[in-house]
Amino acid sequence: MQQTYSGAPRAGAPLTPEAATPMQQTATQQTATLAPAQTAIEADDFSFWYGSARALNDITLQIQEKRVTALIGPSGCGKSTFLRSINRMNDLIPGIRHDGDIRLNGESVYRQGLDVVQLRKRVGMVFQKSNPFPKSIYDNVAYGARVNGLAKGRRDLDDLVERSLKQAALWDEVSDRLDRSALGLSGGQQQRLCIARALAVQPEVLLMDEPASALDPIATQKIEELIYELKDEYTIVIVTHNMQQAARVSDYTAFFYMGSLVEVGRTNEIFTNPREDRTEAYITGRFG
Repeated sequence: MQQTYSGAPRAGAPLTPEAATPMQQTATQQTATLAPAQTAIEADDFSFWYGSARALNDITLQIQEKRVTALIGPSGCGKSTFLRSINRMNDLIPGIRHDGDIRLNGESVYRQGLDVVQLRKRVGMVFQKSNPFPKSIYDNVAYGARVNGLAKGRRDLDDLVERSLKQAALWDEVSDRLDRSALGLSGGQQQRLCIARALAVQPEVLLMDEPASALDPIATQKIEELIYELKDEYTIVIVTHNMQQAARVSDYTAFFYMGSLVEVGRTNEIFTNPREDRTEAYITGRFG
């Protein structure tokens, strides 16, 4: 059923401070200018089908290197489908097909002969629900490095595990129990462990599909702080239904609706002065 909205002001009409919601005020407080960045990911008229059901409609989008880009929109609008198309996780679903292209640093991720395993090494992913392996904390982080031959010996592996856990802001909490099961960690710790596991294979891009939706506010704050720190080294794309979260953590925001990309821009502009009526209606809660 098509969702409807009403009462949105004229597209592009600026919001007054008095009318701004807390998330719009948060976005406004972000730095208004960003240093120029190179394009890391580029979608060019990309469409996607699950069998006969079309999920994405001619998506054209550039994602900037070492920036956080948030994908927002109602449930079922194509955000996660697009995210999983970047590293071809959707290939695991029978009956899918696509048209158009997605490029990573200028190279098509759908070109014939591409090594999909290597692609997923370059483009790591963190899922909505934490999924640690039933192994020790150490072995969870070391797994990808071992499979990909990234460590020459035990000392290299130890250094890689420590570095990844520090990047995920988890080292201080688990350094004295690396041999214990990862399943004994709290939900927030498990999610940060999954981030450390993704970082251990030295990706260029980190995809996050609602990484904090199942966490409590304290754990969510830690994940958001971690995202802010990681963007200095990684290109991050995050799907979120939490508008406040998008306003807090992202540099750019793309609004998806019914399989189409409605609008994309700097987060402070999307949340305070969107160009499209539908964007304005969604971020102010008139539908969704």
